[in-house]
Amino acid sequence: MNGPHIHLIGVCGTAMASLAGMLKERGIRVSGSDAAAYPPMSDFLAKIGVSVAQPFAEANLDPRPDLVVVGNAISRGNVELEYVLDRRIPFTSMAELLHREFLHDREVIAIAGTHGKTTTTSMLSWIFHHAGRNPSFLIGGIAENFGSSFAVADGAEFIIEGDEYDTAFFDKGPKFLHYFPKSLILTAVEFDHADIYKDLDEVKTAFKRLVNLVPRSGCILAWDGHPNVDECVTKAFCKVERYGFTARADWRIVDVEHAPEKTSWRVLRNGEPWAHFEFPIAGDYNVLNATAAAAMAAHYAIDTDAIAEALHHFKSVKRRLEVKAEVKGITIIDDFAHHPTAIAETLKALRSRYAGRRLWAVLEPRSNTLRRNVFQHELVQSLRIADRVVLAATFKSEAIPEKERLDPANVVAELNQLGTPAELHASADKIVAAIAPQLAAGDVVGILSNGGFGGIYEKLPARIEAGA
Repeated sequence: MNGPHIHLIGVCGTAMASLAGMLKERGIRVSGSDAAAYPPMSDFLAKIGVSVAQPFAEANLDPRPDLVVVGNAISRGNVELEYVLDRRIPFTSMAELLHREFLHDREVIAIAGTHGKTTTTSMLSWIFHHAGRNPSFLIGGIAENFGSSFAVADGAEFIIEGDEYDTAFFDKGPKFLHYFPKSLILTAVEFDHADIYKDLDEVKTAFKRLVNLVPRSGCILAWDGHPNVDECVTKAFCKVERYGFTARADWRIVDVEHAPEKTSWRVLRNGEPWAHFEFPIAGDYNVLNATAAAAMAAHYAIDTDAIAEALHHFKSVKRRLEVKAEVKGITIIDDFAHHPTAIAETLKALRSRYAGRRLWAVLEPRSNTLRRNVFQHELVQSLRIADRVVLAATFKSEAIPEKERLDPANVVAELNQLGTPAELHASADKIVAAIAPQLAAGDVVGILSNGGFGGIYEKLPARIEAGA
């Protein structure tokens, strides 16, 4: 293929993989590399025809690309990055290239927050699509309604997940500061990304800077459930509306009903009946996500009936309460939850969807926050929602200073002392061997990790099927 050649270092990151697809659709020659590829992004990249060179190597940059996009997980010392710097190959970040090539001439609607942004972005994109608005979008996961994490279309709006993680090794500000949104949904603000942010105040500063980018003519929809969010939007120059369960909410959620196959609720707008919604997704937190998306769609003059119909047919996101297998009456769920708050909400959702069934939580401490002991007490409280808990050893614990490391053995000991049976195993294979004989028909197994977890999603169903 003639034309420019762009190489992406760290292409298996969700946003990087999406950018690869967007560039490829423009006829650009795209190559990529990563340390390891695993589903769903490895499958996604194969589907769109982008090969992944593994592992990182100087040879992956031969022939010399015209531009290199350096993923935010790539640090100095990476063999490809060092080659790029030595050879003075032009490079940029994902966020900067995204703004330059795709966002600058669109009305950007950003969805930001510590929790819920991927699902909310997927819901809002689906509502706009269902209403015929033909939006472009970029989501931090595979939206099942689209079978993709991105679209480049000819509608006026670009709906984007705004990530507070840093941009690149040479740009330590959050990615979302490159997006310059006209409208913003702010779902939650908590301490997270302990490798990037020193404390909660630094996290709040990042979100305040994002709020400060929204023009006077724009709109912010903010969750009404936490003082951190209140603080972050208090100095906004645009109109701010609140959504949630409290009486002060402009978009108030009432009459939530959880059933085995659906969740339903009503929304009051400024105290007056506005809409009734239902969808096949579980969890109060997803009701919040959907209400935020519905309110934003209403601001863009999308009819309430169209919003309700879109939500009724919403299929969720890969790795968000995703049923991976049902084997011998045992249901195995994959969820990306990697923060104690998200873990708690996920387990509550499973409780509501699978009422009366024994709930297992199988957790891999893998995220940069969860591998640290900053939330060790909160993690214990979140995991207590399950009937049985299984922890894996902390992923690459040696990368965390010893004084800061999570102690999974202490978590397990505390859970057992509190009356929640818990066990610790060194690897996915050992977990499978230990729990498969204990599982019984009717059990629900929530597997929680933001990584591949040693292939447990495939190994556990296969072991159950073969007979424990």
